[in-house]
This record gives sequence, structure tokens and C-alpha cells, in this order.
Amino acid sequence: MSGFAPTVGISTTRPKNMPSDHAALPVWNAENWFYEDWPVGQKIRSLRRTISESDSHLFNTLVTDIHPYVQDQMFAESEGIFGKRLVAGAFVFSAGLGLVATNCVNAFSYGYDKLRFIKPVFLNDTIYTIRTNMEKRPRYKDLGLIRASYEVFKSEGELVLYCEHLQTVKYQNPENFIGKTEKQ
Repeated sequence: MSGFAPTVGISTTRPKNMPSDHAALPVWNAENWFYEDWPVGQKIRSLRRTISESDSHLFNTLVTDIHPYVQDQMFAESEGIFGKRLVAGAFVFSAGLGLVATNCVNAFSYGYDKLRFIKPVFLNDTIYTIRTNMEKRPRYKDLGLIRASYEVFKSEGELVLYCEHLQTVKYQNPENFIGKTEKQ
């Protein structure tokens, strides 16, 4: 696929607080793509992840989510509309996005739009995510704005969550965007 960004860093950060031969090595899962490297239309798919009871419980404990649909088996089975415990939507969002997250040192989260929990996710469901680069536009003097959709699926392709992620990303060549940005 020509025109698509590589899946590993093109170069590396060079920290001064480690041996120089170590600092020169590419950093695993730490891409350093610039705004110019993000092709509109590119899609990536994550590996799958099965959400265990312990994953769900740990998340609920960390965020103090004690809603009976996610924490109370007896309630979920006898009074809940699904007949079993749910995985908290916030965890599906976090895990789903984490599956395709990159550690791009030039990108910064700007926010999320259109977050929708489409179908429930239950304990022991397996999810995966597809990210699509939707659009990009010059925004600031040193940073462009990229919009990507995230579709989280469970099982064999059942859409359970949708959102759009906005990220600001550094330009490799800021001089190419002088006079083209939305904000001066």
C-alpha cells in the first residue's frame, strides 16, 4: 500500500539521560509521525481482547463504578434487562481505544466527538477496534488537527461503540502551512 504511514517509528527520540547507543535505538510502539505522515482514509485493525471479570472489576474499582449492572450479579440476573452483568461503557471505550492507540510523540489528544454506546458488552466478550483516519486540516502554527473514527466490535463484527478522536499533530515542516491555518 503506497502512501500509507509505517507502523513503527521513522526515527527516534534521543534522550540525553541514557547511554547514547541506547538513545539511538528506535523506541518500540513510539511512533513519531508528523501531520504530513497521516494519510486520510487509512484504516488499521487491532488485535482482539477478551474482557475478563477481573479486568472489569479492577476498572470499576479504580473509577468507583458500583452500578448494579456492572457490579451486582444477583441484580443483573434477576432485575436487569440483559439478564447478566455488563462491562462498563467507560471501560469498553478505554480498552477499545487502547487497542489501536499509538504512542506517537508528536500527537496530542484534543478530544472526542460522537461517542455512542451502541450495544452492550458483557463479561468474557471479545472486542477489537478499527481506526480510520477521516480528515485532517491545518489548525495552528505548529500543529494540524486530525479526526479519526474508532469503531469497537465484539465477537464476529457486531458494532458496540463508535466515536471520533481529534488529535493535534506537529508538522514536520511548519513553513509549509504558513497562511493556511485556522488559528494564527
